Amino acid sequence: MSETTAHGQSPHTQALHAQDHGQQHPIRLYLFVWGLLFVLSAFSYMVDYLGIHGYLRWTLILLFMMLKAGLIVAIFMHMAWERLALVYAILLPPVLVLVFVALMVSEADYTIFTRLAFFGATP
Repeated sequence: MSETTAHGQSPHTQALHAQDHGQQHPIRLYLFVWGLLFVLSAFSYMVDYLGIHGYLRWTLILLFMMLKAGLIVAIFMHMAWERLALVYAILLPPVLVLVFVALMVSEADYTIFTRLAFFGATP
């Protein structure tokens, strides 16, 4: 009795399961992403080296940080090859947290301005 008949699967079905289980991505992709992460890190350091200040500085730093985090999650954590429902389940909660934090920041500004208007600048 052969191994295929012992498990009750045809050779075609076993090949499909082996393909799904042992999916390999080309090393070139990982090296390219590693190089891209290096370039984005260099750009992030250049923002500090060039002495950029103010909102532009923080916008660039946050942009480079988000791009690097997105590349790491998409490629090295294999999120780019997952089902869309899993991607939404993992990425949607942090995005909603950021939206709620932004709403709280705007509410905090309103609250402090109201307190200053009614109670004055002294504590």
